Amino acid sequence: MRKRHKKKKKFNYEKILQHRLLILLIGTLSLFTMIMIKIVNVMILKEDDYSTQLAQLTYTTVSGTSSPRGRIYDRNYNIIVDNKSLKTITFQKRKGMTNKEMIDVAEKVSEHIEIDYHRLTNRAKREYYYAKEKEKCDKLVTEKEKEKVSQRKMTTHDLEELKIARIKEEDINFEESEQKVAYLFYLMNKGYTYEEKIIKSDVTDQEYAYISENNESLDGFNTKIDWERVYPYGDTFKSMLGTVSSTTQGIPAEEKDYYLEKGYSLNDRVGLSYIEKQYEEYLHGEKAVYEVVNSHETKLVKEGSRGKDIVLSIDINLQQQVENILAEQVRAAKYEANTNYYDHSSVIIQDPRTGEILAMASKRIVNGEIIDNTTSILISPITPGSVVKGASMLVGYNEGAIHIGEKMLDECVKIAGIPKEKCSSVDNLGVIDDITALAKSSNVYQFKTAIRVNGQEYYRDMPLYFKQHSFDVYRKMYHSFGLGVKTEIDLPIESNGYSSEDKAAGNLLDFVMGQYETYTPIQLSQYISTIANGGERLKPHLLKEVHSSSSNDDIGELEQSVEKKVLNTVDTAPEYMNRVKEGFIAVLNSPGGYGVGYMNPVMHPAGKTGTSQSFLDTDNDGHIDTETITSSFIGYAPYENPKMSIIVTSPDSSHPNSSTNYASLVTYRITQRVTEAYYAMYGY
Repeated sequence: MRKRHKKKKKFNYEKILQHRLLILLIGTLSLFTMIMIKIVNVMILKEDDYSTQLAQLTYTTVSGTSSPRGRIYDRNYNIIVDNKSLKTITFQKRKGMTNKEMIDVAEKVSEHIEIDYHRLTNRAKREYYYAKEKEKCDKLVTEKEKEKVSQRKMTTHDLEELKIARIKEEDINFEESEQKVAYLFYLMNKGYTYEEKIIKSDVTDQEYAYISENNESLDGFNTKIDWERVYPYGDTFKSMLGTVSSTTQGIPAEEKDYYLEKGYSLNDRVGLSYIEKQYEEYLHGEKAVYEVVNSHETKLVKEGSRGKDIVLSIDINLQQQVENILAEQVRAAKYEANTNYYDHSSVIIQDPRTGEILAMASKRIVNGEIIDNTTSILISPITPGSVVKGASMLVGYNEGAIHIGEKMLDECVKIAGIPKEKCSSVDNLGVIDDITALAKSSNVYQFKTAIRVNGQEYYRDMPLYFKQHSFDVYRKMYHSFGLGVKTEIDLPIESNGYSSEDKAAGNLLDFVMGQYETYTPIQLSQYISTIANGGERLKPHLLKEVHSSSSNDDIGELEQSVEKKVLNTVDTAPEYMNRVKEGFIAVLNSPGGYGVGYMNPVMHPAGKTGTSQSFLDTDNDGHIDTETITSSFIGYAPYENPKMSIIVTSPDSSHPNSSTNYASLVTYRITQRVTEAYYAMYGY
């Protein structure tokens, strides 16, 4: 069999090599072409786009110090809070500035300005020593501890903290001169690295001149004009205006996250309390913004501006008079008998048509000194007494327990299981109707009405059954007037008052005459304003207008006016509300009315007096041991078309367990004087 032999293929290596070189050449040319296209695209076609992106990546801005806040005006455009310029020393760290350079300049500056270094903390001393003696501090940790950083078992921050913690106390026992340098170094480093910091405000002319004349050699130090709040009317209404943080204080630690989310910096000045805090969004100024050009230079990008101005509903001149009257009368009352436990009175004047507060003040006497107590109006509830009987009467009408003009016998009532009889302020008023019941503050009329609301009819020694519905229906009516619920006043804090859960049936009788739950003065003000305007519960407010900031001393353009806000309308028939208002007119104008004399009849006033039993723990042993009497008054004028409402409260104004029965008339006198001051200013 013949074998077949395969024919060997001959390879043309030279041709293959040429072919491969051609492919390589084409690939290289293609790649080079692509690179050239990309270069042309980057350098020519999209130069502007990439230049912008590069600028954005390298663009760094820093903020200046806080700009002045907006002014605060009263309703008549009197400035009640303004800004005063202060000569200030600032520091702004340049990029690349070392700790040694900062310490060197701090040493120079410390010799020429006074610094209150007593605020220097132990931690700040250690950080200063660490910055100054870094090589020594590096030896305070072991090689093994350093290796943990490379092994990622410890961060560099953890290692630094170890070094700082191991600095000995004797190493930071500085002399006075070095304590000044250390505190100055701390101020230079506080807050964000490249932000401008205020080192010292309200500096002397000599200190200001030294920094101004030598700022080129004092790396980062400069001078500027800063601000502080001033009060043209002194302490009048000052506690409610609130306070502002200092630059060294900055944002409160507990609110750091809230403000940082809004774009604030840690050293920004913010409102800390009351109106300054409530209206921070309007009052805070816009800080200047600077672009960091190089390590030595910044360029202004955006100028700072003063905050917006706000106008309050307060009449500062009326407020002054109210505060003066309170101070005078509170002091005088302490010279009267049975005022052992009395120490303060409060007043609120409101416009019941809008909810605007015209004046709001409280004064307390402590060891013979009169101090401001206005915050108690919002957070310190009192037992209101008979002033609540207007709301109680409406429950009776609404539930069909009484009808307009119904007469009842005012007699001491006796309920089974309750040892004492419950009477009106006098033992027996005889047969009275609903108007007289309000005019002469009959407790019994309210007792008998409440018993009917409870589904029973009064007879002597009757049992009174607990029914939750009875409490609920009264409480619901009270809430609709603002009693026992937040009024929503435009301030950061407010109390609900105290609501009891004691389910003893007899408490219903205390409830309807204002002896069961407690309410704040601002709640009482909302209550009487709601009666005055016919049933609209309005949000009480202090803000009246917001204006843009101006470049001169004039107020800026109006941006916003605050309109009245109706929170709810009392659920009752108009004839019932009008009947209660008739009763309140009778309180101040009918013969024998318990409020006659509180307000001048020329004002056409209406209102309600109230006294209540209060109880104190006088020896602080946790047990109530002393009974006192709290007196209150609520009113409005003129009754045809109310323009103002007023409340006056005087907790613990008398002490019935003493040797005489004298009860101070401090609430009566304050009401007379304050309403006369209002009438003299506003008239009708």
